[in-house]
Amino acid sequence: MNREMIRDILEQVKSGSLDVEEALESLRSLPFEDIGFATIDHHRSLRTGFPEVIFCQGKTTDQIVAIAERISSSGSDLLATRANRDVYEAVRKTIPQAQYNDLARTITHIRKVTPPEDTGSVLVISAGTSDVPVAEEAAVTAEVLGNRVERVFDVGVAGIHRLFAHKDKIEAASIIIVVAGMEGALASVVGGLVDKPVIAVPTSIGYGASFQGLTALLGMLNSCAAGVTVVNIDNGFGAGYAASLMSRSREKRR
Repeated sequence: MNREMIRDILEQVKSGSLDVEEALESLRSLPFEDIGFATIDHHRSLRTGFPEVIFCQGKTTDQIVAIAERISSSGSDLLATRANRDVYEAVRKTIPQAQYNDLARTITHIRKVTPPEDTGSVLVISAGTSDVPVAEEAAVTAEVLGNRVERVFDVGVAGIHRLFAHKDKIEAASIIIVVAGMEGALASVVGGLVDKPVIAVPTSIGYGASFQGLTALLGMLNSCAAGVTVVNIDNGFGAGYAASLMSRSREKRR
């Protein structure tokens, strides 16, 4: 449940079109709802501006479906990450409007309108095609949380001229997410070119000495480009969420 829904309930009580008992019933699940195996935080959107997100890995299909149904029925937008298509097909039986992104492995059901064209955008850049699933998770997360998102994929340092071909998008973006495996150098390159926040996402892509993303993580943490922020390995969701917080703070200052 979000601010707009609660405001609408209060306005109805004020106008007399909704009695107090009905309003209390509408708010019954605040601040959380205990469904036995999960305690769903319906108050999160009021506290943080964004609803709870389902991390599907480690949960059963029935658990995911039940949580998704309760989040959606409360009026919140739905985002589930690390979901496979079988889980999506099960969720869609309860939420027919839900959509699945095969690359990002996300399930979404969005009620919000498209952000105005004059708002800043989040640019998601991937070093290689193998990094695209993590990059797409970041992009979908940022979109669900109300941002305009641009994508530029497969422009890593092995062919850096490919990155420069997208100069206009890089300059127009308000926040940039850089997703890279191997040695993770692309984040430093981008960070040294721009005057805006850069969020680096190391991926577990690479041969043995990449140590499942540890090499990229350490490279990004040691970036000589000032202002590069680093999230965890393969954490596209975390990058998209952080970019959304930055974007929201920026819009409040305008």
